[in-house]
Amino acid sequence: MISVVMLGASGAVGGQVVAALLAMPELARLTLLNRRPLPGDTDRRLTQHIVDVLDPQSYQHLLAGHDCAVCTLGVGQPTKSDKSEFIRIDKDAVVSFGAACKQAGVRHFELLGSVGADPKSGYFDLRTKGELKEALRAMQFPRLSFFQPSMILTPMNRYGMSQAIMLALWPMLKPLLFGPLRKYRGVRVEALGAAIARNLVGQGAGVETLYWDDFQQLL
Repeated sequence: MISVVMLGASGAVGGQVVAALLAMPELARLTLLNRRPLPGDTDRRLTQHIVDVLDPQSYQHLLAGHDCAVCTLGVGQPTKSDKSEFIRIDKDAVVSFGAACKQAGVRHFELLGSVGADPKSGYFDLRTKGELKEALRAMQFPRLSFFQPSMILTPMNRYGMSQAIMLALWPMLKPLLFGPLRKYRGVRVEALGAAIARNLVGQGAGVETLYWDDFQQLL
């Protein structure tokens, strides 16, 4: 049985993680830390709290007693976000959440990131996500899981024409992405959410980085 605290449940992937967790008999408790109220589920295992995601003092007292933490918090369109705002949400807020979880005794921390995240990347967003990974590694969680998908395929277009084109074309690229390129295959948002949830009850220790093939294995 697992007790999970989660930051970022209002996003597309976060919502799927919540749905998958609530369908699992292994779930004992799920605590959501939200910036705004979400449509509530009647499941007695679920509790929501409205917090300031940028201020760990607003939620530190809610973390005790949880075995696992999941963070899917992030800016939806990094290329259209101010750099300082991107760092504040995608890096600083997550580092603070990780530190608060470590202090509270959380043993397994899972992060939704991106394929290509690397502190030496020439791309600002991937470099920032890579720096975040290094900061979490330094906290020395007993188990730390980095989920690094490529294109996340959602049922609905959320960001305009550019995403509509990508959602239409990406599945067609799947046959071309084989061998080392398999990690760049698109993943359905519900499948990614389910994989993140299922990984919480699997065996593991230390730091693990999961890509497309790992998602399929978890499912």
